[in-house]
Amino acid sequence: MKKAHFFTLFAALLLFACTPKSSDKMSGTPAAKSTTAPAMSGDIRAAAPLAGPAPKIQIGKAETFKLENGLTVIVMENHKLPKVSFQVFVDYDPTLEKDAAGYVDMMGDMLSKGTAKRSKSQIDEEIDFLGAYISSSANGVSGGCLSKHSDKLLEIMSDVLLNPTFPQEEWDKVKRRVESGLAQEKNDANAIAGKVASILRYGKDHPYGEQMTEATLAKISVDQFKSHYEKYLKPNIAYFVVVGDITKAQAEKYARQYFGAWKKGDVSKHTYPTPAQPEKAQVDFVHKPGAVQSVINITYPVELRPGTPDVIRSRVMNAILGGYFNSRVNANLREGHGWTYGARTSLNADKLIGSFTASASVRNAVSDSSIIEFLKEMNRMRTELVPVSELQVVKNVITGQFSQSLEEPGTVANFALSTARYGLPADYYEKYLEVLQSVTPQEVLTMAQKYIKPGQAHILVVGNKDDVADRLKQFSPEGKINFFDAQGNPVKTNNTGIPDGMTAEKVVEDYINAIGGAAKIAMLKDVQTTASMQVSVQSLNVVTWQKGGNKVAMEMGMNGQIFSKRVYDGTTASESGMGNVRTLEGEELADLKEQAAFCKEANYATGGYKLALKGVEEVNGSNAYVVEVERPDGKKTTEYYDMKSSLKVREVSATTGQDGSPATMTIDFADYKESNGVKFPNTMDINGLMPIPIKSTVSEIKVNTGIDDKVFNLK
Repeated sequence: MKKAHFFTLFAALLLFACTPKSSDKMSGTPAAKSTTAPAMSGDIRAAAPLAGPAPKIQIGKAETFKLENGLTVIVMENHKLPKVSFQVFVDYDPTLEKDAAGYVDMMGDMLSKGTAKRSKSQIDEEIDFLGAYISSSANGVSGGCLSKHSDKLLEIMSDVLLNPTFPQEEWDKVKRRVESGLAQEKNDANAIAGKVASILRYGKDHPYGEQMTEATLAKISVDQFKSHYEKYLKPNIAYFVVVGDITKAQAEKYARQYFGAWKKGDVSKHTYPTPAQPEKAQVDFVHKPGAVQSVINITYPVELRPGTPDVIRSRVMNAILGGYFNSRVNANLREGHGWTYGARTSLNADKLIGSFTASASVRNAVSDSSIIEFLKEMNRMRTELVPVSELQVVKNVITGQFSQSLEEPGTVANFALSTARYGLPADYYEKYLEVLQSVTPQEVLTMAQKYIKPGQAHILVVGNKDDVADRLKQFSPEGKINFFDAQGNPVKTNNTGIPDGMTAEKVVEDYINAIGGAAKIAMLKDVQTTASMQVSVQSLNVVTWQKGGNKVAMEMGMNGQIFSKRVYDGTTASESGMGNVRTLEGEELADLKEQAAFCKEANYATGGYKLALKGVEEVNGSNAYVVEVERPDGKKTTEYYDMKSSLKVREVSATTGQDGSPATMTIDFADYKESNGVKFPNTMDINGLMPIPIKSTVSEIKVNTGIDDKVFNLK
């Protein structure tokens, strides 16, 4: 018996109001990232001014020295403001994490969660008191403050870096947050595309291709944090970067005082095979049932190292193609065709292996057309000289972004760090804009021919297979599509076919019999359901009353306080809460009518529904019939019925995201239990309705107790 719809749309409206609009997303090892230049964005709609001499950049000269333990100290004085930033960066090779993928990043997160003499709350309180900031990562710690608080901040930073305890109770908290993030990502097409793209680019045997999953998270332990910390975080491969209102003498004093006792040690080095681009274009697909949009990622690895002459020139080339708002791909797909909110490309340098990606989210109907336009723009970059005027616009955008980034102490610190790590010329960043302004159309063309490879790319699409997949065969030289699951594992062909004589109507009939049969359902007079709905750390209470198969009321509250109620009295529907009352019409009214039924599936045969048996797919390890259901008002859902038990295990439908964009809601049903001869699912996992997953657990079902009609009075 399906009981999830008794709160889903109702819950969405309330949760949008009461749930924070941001969420922490945790994932596995990130893909390669550029570390040699600031990110660029911008929108230049006016004509470009005439090219002039490159602005003179005065970043300042870095003073560098080493302590006896091997710690490299980099100092850049800037006395304009009484502020200073500190960063300790430990430069060890990426490591393979295997069946515990994600533990290195988690170690970095946990580094600042407690020391031998400070708890996390004490660290937070002391930092807040100073008006400072501190953060930790797998490569060390960073922080900033007014220069007069330098001593105190560095004392805390050194304690965090040198004396972490990785408290189990703090790891338990972080783990719950990460679990929630992973659950959210399961229904996030962009997150799925990002993870699978990393796996395709680098392979699972490369550190950049490893991805955290619920299975790998379960194997991460505090002991792994301690072991990794002891093995890799050593001063002889570390940099202490100091930027701001400080002298070299003061910085040397601080370095010796707070990090001089840090013991050096041997650190293992690692090498990995260099990931290669596909020999030919490869079409890859991740099926997301019910998706109304496709996420496109055209991607491959590139050998582009930080500090090489190509970095600045290729940055200009990529900006023209897709690196800012008025880029070619965005002007084409968004401005020209209206197919997407944004199309972009990225070209990243990295000391191991870089990457190229072109991406957009588009409507299903234009998925293939969008790829055609992406490939057209990529090929145009490779075959045509860019007009001088267009080139100058991009140079102006990058110049503005670069100059603006210098206002942030962290940017200057990263410049100093990159100069030391990659052996860049001392004046590399001071001459950055001079080199930028000298880039010619021919150099842009050369960069495109070297790094833009539409014929050797992974053309990855995450979307609805039935609506999109077949139209993508044209992009594969062999007419082949490779299917993957959301974890990047190849999907085995499901050889289970639809048995002879099986129809959508028979699937639904078997479901009705599996939950108790039409006769038992007909004996239902009223049903009261009490459930708790877990949304991140919040627990909401939902009570639903159904009567006569044509009345429904739903209340939602927290801590004994009711803050919203929806009622359908058999004719009219309304919602009340927060002192307001509104009448529900259209699709909302149709939804409540459907939810009033004790078993909406029992009405499919006589209620004007259209059913279509689409095939067989695997759901949570078991084969399930896929039935498309179209309601009389045209609303469609895709329903999945387990082939062995005949119970409904999933339902997918289109909805609207919190930002107003099209989204997909997936509800998984489990733990069916019998009440008065009828089975009801007692747990429902809902993804896509909110930025974070929702889990509903039924605590009580009362059947035929005689619900008072007053419950259904409209307010």
